[in-house]
Amino acid sequence: MRERVVRVVLVIAAVVSVAAVGRLVIDTGRAEQGTWVLGRAGGVASYVLLLALVVTGLVQVHPWARGLRRPSPSARLAMHASLATFTLVFTVLHVVVLALDPWAHVGWAGALLPMASGYRPVAVTLGLLALWSGLVTGLTARFAGRFAARVWWPVHKVAAVSFVLVWAHSVLAGSDVAALQVLYVSTGLGVLALAVTRYGARTSADRVAELAADLTRSPR
Repeated sequence: MRERVVRVVLVIAAVVSVAAVGRLVIDTGRAEQGTWVLGRAGGVASYVLLLALVVTGLVQVHPWARGLRRPSPSARLAMHASLATFTLVFTVLHVVVLALDPWAHVGWAGALLPMASGYRPVAVTLGLLALWSGLVTGLTARFAGRFAARVWWPVHKVAAVSFVLVWAHSVLAGSDVAALQVLYVSTGLGVLALAVTRYGARTSADRVAELAADLTRSPR
């Protein structure tokens, strides 16, 4: 029941994100490009969802959060998994719509091949690389229970690289609106601070886990 509530909240948040971003883009004076507005809204919504995904992932393993009682670990895990699904959905929406929109000058080649976009090829390529790294991260999470942690967990950490790529893609390709510039700068700094506190706050449990991993990798 609790997991269903989490998913409902996430759906509502996603819908509100698209509506808010669509209004923001329309206010820039480009309302006549409806397809472009939809693609842009999907992109920013997927960024916000990815931001929430990364934050919940860091909180899951943050030493400072081990004493949290609400939401429960199972609810946080369900939220993390649901965010991954919604992030993928809105990313696909963003890619497909802009690939079909002739005004965007991206096309299917630009959406699938590096440096093939007619619009800011470097920025679009960063987004493409982020998509592929995100898919790798998602697959490792899907099979987390079937492989030892030492196999899937290092690969799952590619999520950090994926977020950096998405952040760079967003700044280079879609920060022409002042409000979006503030969004990207503030959230980027926030995730950086959270990551620094996560990996800087080493506990005895972290040391034991690292020692166990070293012993596992060492030759017998």
